[in-house]
Amino acid sequence: MVDPRWRLDGQTALITGGTAGIGFAVARELLGLGADVLLVARDGDALRAVEEELGEAFPERIIRGFAADVAVANERQALFDWVEDTGLPLHILINNAGTNMSRAAMDYAEDEWRGIFETNLFAAFEICRYAYPLLREHPASAIVNVGSVSGLTHVRTGAPYGASKAALHQLTRNLACEWAADGIRVNAVAPWYIRTRRTAGPLASEAYREEVLSRTPLGRIGEPEEVASAVAFLCLPASSYVTGECIAVDGGFLRHGF
Repeated sequence: MVDPRWRLDGQTALITGGTAGIGFAVARELLGLGADVLLVARDGDALRAVEEELGEAFPERIIRGFAADVAVANERQALFDWVEDTGLPLHILINNAGTNMSRAAMDYAEDEWRGIFETNLFAAFEICRYAYPLLREHPASAIVNVGSVSGLTHVRTGAPYGASKAALHQLTRNLACEWAADGIRVNAVAPWYIRTRRTAGPLASEAYREEVLSRTPLGRIGEPEEVASAVAFLCLPASSYVTGECIAVDGGFLRHGF
């Protein structure tokens, strides 16, 4: 018999940016642990395709999708109207949706850098607030924010992205302390280079890829499933005494001195 501390049976997870990369891997991981999932993404066609794919792989689970841009205030409201309309309880929130444009600090147009903050930080904050009354209905709920090593040290992602992720990490700490009495744990993960569509462009350069690998003690690019495993752990009853933490999923990058 599987120890229930390592299962999510009977729980429902809401995952933003859930149709590709880390978000899709998290959905598969949580479904495999027994959870039902509610997926959010901007592309309705991609959502339908993912619902079908995951439905075939996990026919016993509830899998539903909602097309929304979480950077838009009224679409965030519509998302939670839909969540409540599903009639499903909400136990887990994964704030995974994110965006970036890598530029020198002086090269950003105002709408570009504001857009990065809107998606990476403000949307996550508002979604946490919308989710709060639903999560506190259960004795043990969890939020996991997908941050980045760029929120912990300088990397070449651009200042707005790094600043938005650093703020997301601090938001994680603040909410963890504020909402602990409500039975809601709040944690984050901070990936380094993970093999996704977003990183495919930079990593296509052999010289750049070799430079990345030279700063990564494990000597390889990470896989979305490896981030998903860390996210899943932070949702499990097995991590019930862990809150306010940010776990780097980085192959040792942040610990690599010279």
